[in-house]
Amino acid sequence: MRFSCEKNELVNAVNITSRAAAARSSVPSLEGLLIEADADVVITGYDLRTGIRSTIKADVSEGGSVVINAKLFGDIIRKLPEDVVYMTVNEKYMIHIKCAMSEFDIMGISAEEYPDLPTVDYQNSVYMKEKDIKAMIGETNFAVSDNEARPIHTGALFEVDNDILTVVAVDGFRLALRRERVAKTEIGKVSFVVPGTALSEVERIAGDSEELVKVTLGTKHVMFSLGSNMLISRRLEGEFLNYRNSIPKLSKYSIDVDRRTLISSVERVSLIINDKFKSPVRCVFGDKVLKVSTATTLGKAVDECGVDGDGEDLEIGFNNRYLLEALRAAPADTLRLQLSTSVSPCVIVPADGSKNFIYMILPVRLRANEG
Repeated sequence: MRFSCEKNELVNAVNITSRAAAARSSVPSLEGLLIEADADVVITGYDLRTGIRSTIKADVSEGGSVVINAKLFGDIIRKLPEDVVYMTVNEKYMIHIKCAMSEFDIMGISAEEYPDLPTVDYQNSVYMKEKDIKAMIGETNFAVSDNEARPIHTGALFEVDNDILTVVAVDGFRLALRRERVAKTEIGKVSFVVPGTALSEVERIAGDSEELVKVTLGTKHVMFSLGSNMLISRRLEGEFLNYRNSIPKLSKYSIDVDRRTLISSVERVSLIINDKFKSPVRCVFGDKVLKVSTATTLGKAVDECGVDGDGEDLEIGFNNRYLLEALRAAPADTLRLQLSTSVSPCVIVPADGSKNFIYMILPVRLRANEG
């Protein structure tokens, strides 16, 4: 194998695909990247759960393939001078890398030892703008569970209903939902669950462009095609939470608040909360004012922000991190907090009445000395 390419393109492809290579494995090839040269150069990382493939333009004078340790290769490529990279591989899998005055010779592994990526066999697809899929994942993935006791909730539910895509994540304490209109679909109505770890990689790969991402659904896998990059992940199987029944249909109080103002208030009182000194944030919803406070062994913090509405001094406690993550993710400047009692969930929706997102947070029971 013999080819040359621009360093920056190679670095970008290696950075993307290395995230799918196994950090540690009893199978050495899984810690590596598969490099294949033909018309272009294709680089693949695969840990038997998620596979990422990236294609780069290259001047290929001799085709071939080899597996190279992902960490070592990445470290070398990133440190090379800003110039053209030349790579050759001989019949004994010795890899020669040259860039300007820098040269490396390292051992590779036969490509025959690298596992094949799964085939996405059922060609039903939906197309989303790259910026939309990136936003939807970023604004829901924080609520994906890390509890392996319920594997289905370690992923996000994707529901396609004609021209609307809904993404839902739950972890037992909160719920995050985003809706967007798809650009094009070949699917009438379907639902599937994608692991949160795979979605994090899709979010990293995706840009803020209007280019279309193709999401292809297979019987056991799902594939995201983003320009010159492609990610394949297994689907999670099981019964996902019936989220429609979990979200309260009615609320006693509706309080409108400026998102950034509320974030600032919660951030200020959270300064005395940490992993060692934990305490819920106490929220008292009065007439036109929300009082936010907390108390730990470090001290006490109190803040206020103006709101539109009257909660009749409803007092409710929240985990500060859960509340802040929902507020930061919400894609609207003004939010509507829907509340009923101190022990019922808080539902956060757009104040303008649109339905493109819903966040729900379960309250924390307050003790007399908290806040």
